[in-house]
Amino acid sequence: MPNSTPTEQACRAARERLAKQGISAKEWAIKHDLSPSTVYAVLNGQKKCLRGEAHRAAVLLGIKQTEAAS
Repeated sequence: MPNSTPTEQACRAARERLAKQGISAKEWAIKHDLSPSTVYAVLNGQKKCLRGEAHRAAVLLGIKQTEAAS
């Protein structure tokens, strides 16, 4: 299964993108109708992001790609 768990490098890049935009993780989460605590957990590599809200957050943050249905 490709890209199953986000790497630290991908999480760091997502945090840097948010910083460059001048937006906090909480603001970003609210804008995308996500729980801020889930977004923080994804950005810190504490979630595997396999399904649900954590997966959605990872995809929107650019940490994971969506897998095409086969």
